[in-house]
Amino acid sequence: MTGPRRDTRGIVEARELFARVRFRRRQPHPALRPYLEHYWLIDWDLTEPYASHVVPHPSVNVVFQRYADEPARAEVAGIGLELFTQKLAGRGRVCGVQFRPGGFRPFAPDRPVSDWTGQRLPIGDVFLPGRDEETLRTAAHAVVDPDDEDARVAALDAFLLGLDPQPDPRAELAMELVERVRSDRSVRRVSQLADMAGLSARALQRLFAGWVGVGPKWVILRYRIHEALERAEQAEQAGQARPADGTTGGTVERPAGGPGSGVDWAALADDLGYSDQAHLVRDFTATVGVPPSAYTRAAR
Repeated sequence: MTGPRRDTRGIVEARELFARVRFRRRQPHPALRPYLEHYWLIDWDLTEPYASHVVPHPSVNVVFQRYADEPARAEVAGIGLELFTQKLAGRGRVCGVQFRPGGFRPFAPDRPVSDWTGQRLPIGDVFLPGRDEETLRTAAHAVVDPDDEDARVAALDAFLLGLDPQPDPRAELAMELVERVRSDRSVRRVSQLADMAGLSARALQRLFAGWVGVGPKWVILRYRIHEALERAEQAEQAGQARPADGTTGGTVERPAGGPGSGVDWAALADDLGYSDQAHLVRDFTATVGVPPSAYTRAAR
């Protein structure tokens, strides 16, 4: 990894979010990079409430947060199975840790990652059992209180390094396989991935349950929806920037894919490995909460 990812995958209506909050990604300490995607930092000061929406990655997150005048707190957020919505109001700050899919278990090795899926738990329930509340509050304040961003990143490094993650070959295999799914669009079936890993389908399922937290089929589907979301936003932005008359104004020229749409959903469905457009529309609607046509209208 040469630096944090710059894509917006998973963020619904990313432009709307970035217009309201200050969002950054930062690299962790070198010793932590094999296990982590990045740190993500958000600060806001809003005059009106705003609801952000995210289609979760197949990743566990640790979230340190402070909302308005509430005390700082920290929690482990297992992989979210549904669209995640967070209402932001007033002033606040979040400092998050996004683990690589498969990279969380070395920090909490005693239980399968599937035990945390769909849950949001205080960090003491996962990392620091038996620690007193004051210790946990101190850890949270150390991360979210500093105004200096480098100090927040250093506090995140110190917290995670203190958990002393140990190398785990099964975690490494899980991370490698999920990365293959994310980067190689030709991987469309669980049987393909099992063959690549030299495992039976059942053994692959056990690996993903223990070290990723969800099954391989779920991961394949989720990355398809992430790419569909990102491609939809990119197409809309490109369409808005290309007037059909070649001037700085006029009617926007849009490819086929629905009235006024900037996305050719049939072509995108084929590109992502769907048997037809209807399957993509069904998965997109179930995951994002609205059909593609409604999503692109909202983006415009």
